[in-house]
Amino acid sequence: MTSAIHRPEWVPAAGNRLCLTGVHFDAVRIGGLHGELVADHLIEAADEDAGPIVCEAGRGRWVYFLLPPGSARHHDWPPGVQRLPGQGGRTVAYVGVPALEGNTWPLR
Repeated sequence: MTSAIHRPEWVPAAGNRLCLTGVHFDAVRIGGLHGELVADHLIEAADEDAGPIVCEAGRGRWVYFLLPPGSARHHDWPPGVQRLPGQGGRTVAYVGVPALEGNTWPLR
């Protein structure tokens, strides 16, 4: 028996979509190799069920960790981790979200 993967409505069916942080999720990001290592460690520690992580292949190679809305501001993040502003602040941020399958370059 196979189980279908549930696709949240904010995840596009194909390609990529920009999503405003603070609406469906908060986001923190870590750059380059450090971000990739954190993602690998988190995925291993969570037995492959780490939650949504978006990796960027382009300049900077950012890794975005998506968290429940409103939760990122309640933590003190270590140096190198950037909390992206959510709704209600003076600035806004968008995160590119790739589809679960197909060509999603430069995101995965």
